[in-house]
Amino acid sequence: MPAYNAAKTIEKTFNDIPKGLASKVLVVDDASADTTVKIAKKLGLKTFRHPANLGYGGNQKTCYWEALKYHPDIVIMIHPDYQYDATLTPELVKPIIDGRFDIMLGSRIRTRKEALAGGMPWWKYFSNRFLTILENVVLGLNLSEYHTGFRAYSRKVLKTIPFQRFSNDFVFDQQILVSAVSFGFKIGEIPVPVRYFPEASSANFFSSVRYGLGILWLLLLYIFYQLKILRPKIFKMNA
Repeated sequence: MPAYNAAKTIEKTFNDIPKGLASKVLVVDDASADTTVKIAKKLGLKTFRHPANLGYGGNQKTCYWEALKYHPDIVIMIHPDYQYDATLTPELVKPIIDGRFDIMLGSRIRTRKEALAGGMPWWKYFSNRFLTILENVVLGLNLSEYHTGFRAYSRKVLKTIPFQRFSNDFVFDQQILVSAVSFGFKIGEIPVPVRYFPEASSANFFSSVRYGLGILWLLLLYIFYQLKILRPKIFKMNA
């Protein structure tokens, strides 16, 4: 769980994870100003704290680096802000267990009505749809959402892709997927409910704009990579 000021929601998120499913739950706190660390430790969770804020991508790097030390079969990332329904974790990981996919995403975009009724801001919904369509065209996939904070990765994915080279910012989430595509990993998804509320973390408008521009640049790099014009180090190098 990559945490930042999640004191009000981390316990509810943890309690929703089906008991006995995860062998270890790790929390990486990105220099929160609240009591996130205190609550995580009270819950008995293995907790790491950054002395300074590294950003969302930097937080995930520590999450995966520390998780891999336990030699897991699957690593699940869920935001501890209670925006995602952790009770659906068994459904998220089953396709990886069955060998059908290497990465699974929890998609919040089932219908426009449901997404907006769940509290997703209209501008975030439409930008999500635009970027998802563009990513599908460039990557040759047919996913309903790339921008979810509820994900599962096989160990092979995290051992293969160079995630330490990725951004420390929000675009990390997309770099990990585009890089995985370059390595030939299979990505699947399940639908999950939309759950927006005041305590749920969410990038503000300006951060979202920067995130969107970062994705456009990332997709352009991938096109250049496919055309063998550039060889960015975040993609498979022998293409």
